Amino acid sequence: MQSSYLKVFLFCASLFIISKLEAQSKSVVISTNLGEIKIMLYDDTPKHRNSFIQLAKEGHYDGTLFYRVVKNFVIQGGSSDSKNAPAGKHIGYGSSKLTIDSEFQENRIHKKGAICAPRQPEDINHFKMSDISQFYIVQGKVYSNEELDLLEKATNNPIKIALKKKYYLPVKDSLAVLKKTDPKAFNALLRDVKEKIAFDYAVSNKLEFTDEQRKNYTSIGGLPELDGDYTVFGEVVSGMSVINKIAALKVDKNNRPLQDVKLVILTN
Repeated sequence: MQSSYLKVFLFCASLFIISKLEAQSKSVVISTNLGEIKIMLYDDTPKHRNSFIQLAKEGHYDGTLFYRVVKNFVIQGGSSDSKNAPAGKHIGYGSSKLTIDSEFQENRIHKKGAICAPRQPEDINHFKMSDISQFYIVQGKVYSNEELDLLEKATNNPIKIALKKKYYLPVKDSLAVLKKTDPKAFNALLRDVKEKIAFDYAVSNKLEFTDEQRKNYTSIGGLPELDGDYTVFGEVVSGMSVINKIAALKVDKNNRPLQDVKLVILTN
């Protein structure tokens, strides 16, 4: 009987230890010569979380630079070709061997402090595969609701115009004739065109910010125009002052800081 209790105890203890280790593995520290940045990795982007942790444990990112810095935009680092790169060298090519499937989640947005995976352009990367060999952290800027409205219109109006051309133009002459000769047929054809436009618009890549997105982008800020194009797989929980310090550095024509910012990623 005692041995049975002991087995149950040991089993429960092992589950507890495993759960603690898994919980710990979801956070990492990016240590730089300008300070430390603590990152929490998301559970709902497991491919990115696990790949990032694995590469960090293997030392892939250690000794690399934050090689691309654009104030009020992003700081980007981790590319292996930045290790010991001489001053002025153009770096940041990443690795085509370290790509993984995108993991877009509607609730994971480019708010300030988001850690994200870059990727190659869609003309050579149709499925928006992420390049996990490097990463970027959002600094961004604070937006007004009016600016967010303009971003929506800039994306959505061309979609609406294209759909109107697609469905209205082929029946334009027919609508003009039916309007005068057969109002019932005119209304039926018009309704059909509107329904097709509404359906296509609903499934298009339109931009409509949620209340939560607007709350974040008008308070802490970020980069709303990147949502849905790049996978967001974690966020900064401490060390935003370090990110701001890095983003403020003077850079060369390739946006590489004149002062090297080396990084090491510490995992639990």
